[in-house]
Amino acid sequence: MIISKRSAGLLLHITSLPSRFGIGDLGPEAYHFADLLEEAGQRYWQILPLNPTEGGYGHSPYSSHSAFAGNPLLISPELLVQDGLLQKSDLELDEEFKEDRVEYPKVVKLKLKLWQKAFDKFNETADSDLQQEYKAFMREQKAWLPDFARFAAFKKRFEDRSWVEWPKEIKQHEEHAVKALEQEMVEEVHFEQFMQFLFYRQWEKLKQYCHQKDITFFGDMPFYVSHDSADVWQNPEYFKLDKEGNATGLSGVPPDFFSETGQLWGTPVFDWTELAKHNYDWWIRRIDHNLRLFGLLRLDHFRAFSAYWEVPAGEETAMNGKWKKSPGAEILSLVQKKYHKMPIIAEDLGEIDQPVRDLIQQFDLPGMLVLLFAFVSDEKAFEGSFMPHNHTRNSIVYTGTHDNSTVVAWYHDAKKGDKKALSDYTYQELSEDNVHEIMGRLALASVAQLAVLPVQDVLGLGKEATMNKPSTSRGNWEWRLKKNQFTDKNAKELLELTKLYGRFVGREK
Repeated sequence: MIISKRSAGLLLHITSLPSRFGIGDLGPEAYHFADLLEEAGQRYWQILPLNPTEGGYGHSPYSSHSAFAGNPLLISPELLVQDGLLQKSDLELDEEFKEDRVEYPKVVKLKLKLWQKAFDKFNETADSDLQQEYKAFMREQKAWLPDFARFAAFKKRFEDRSWVEWPKEIKQHEEHAVKALEQEMVEEVHFEQFMQFLFYRQWEKLKQYCHQKDITFFGDMPFYVSHDSADVWQNPEYFKLDKEGNATGLSGVPPDFFSETGQLWGTPVFDWTELAKHNYDWWIRRIDHNLRLFGLLRLDHFRAFSAYWEVPAGEETAMNGKWKKSPGAEILSLVQKKYHKMPIIAEDLGEIDQPVRDLIQQFDLPGMLVLLFAFVSDEKAFEGSFMPHNHTRNSIVYTGTHDNSTVVAWYHDAKKGDKKALSDYTYQELSEDNVHEIMGRLALASVAQLAVLPVQDVLGLGKEATMNKPSTSRGNWEWRLKKNQFTDKNAKELLELTKLYGRFVGREK
């Protein structure tokens, strides 16, 4: 069991932190939140993927043009002032941002302007220590960084078109053509590398600060990668593509209770035969990269490690796909050789069959339990694994995840029978004023070894604080915590509950 002590944590993505620059970042408010986590007796800070996001995908952290790069929007301007790469006057804003939402177009415009200033300053006057740090970073990340930087720069040159539409010799990654274009765009390529340097430098400092407080980052890794990504451009042989680079097999999930036609995600599926020839090297590098970033790693859509739903290209829905086996056991066995304790969490929500359960058991991975899925008026639900009396120790329990409504929003829209189910189970009179507290107590009281509460549910926020509504493309990934909204008082109350339910872990000496 990777989580050795009964403990607790909070779920809050970096973008949701307060900041006067329109989006949460790795600066002062992240350190302040770490202080509050310590004050609240929390040992884990769960976040969403840190990869770059794109406007075309609604800035979803699960759709990125790189599986290895960090999101430059998370770089803190204030920390760059401390490094001498920006002046305080550079941080004087011409316009104000909303406190509770990320306005992505405005944020992108502002931050790119600031990063360009920092890049110019770095090239002109950066001290030798910072220059040496940059060179060391380039060496350490050479497996992915050069191609990512080329991809990001080239994409801007080609008017943000997909790499499949680039000139043939660049699209096919012909070495002489790529090098020639890189020489022509040397400053643009270096700029992309520089932004990655800033991101990872700030991330490592925040991670070290949290480590000193015995707070572990709990990260997340999507199963698939975007077709229009540096990863597919660099390694087309590892994906099911035709000679022109178009996907021949697409990802998704079959029709179910929630969707009559299933979900067609559209990312390319993997060519497992070709990956096997190389001992799954890209997958192992990817997992290793994430385990260097986080103390715990959630593998999203874990059921695809057992079998995945492949839909032929050209289909408009996921209905005509087929289940195909994945080499998940082989990949996880290779990971286990390096990480004997397997600090991995299986996202095992949705339709899970016995082979998936067997795979989870084979590697002794914790699964997920979501209380919002437990209380439904169907009597059979009381037999389900999400009910607290059926929880198991080797699990992570949540009130809800980033893909769910907040508890208060769920209760507001719930059927009478669902409300009665929760009221009967807890022997409490419920209202929108207390339901988040009662559900939070259920999570903390669970036998599951780790309980994680979304900050929205700690504060009892409504539907305005929903992070993501699956199958919708607008208004997601925008919610932000207002400055001083999560207070010392909230932290102290959470500490008392954490102690009450035996989840307080003292500082390790």
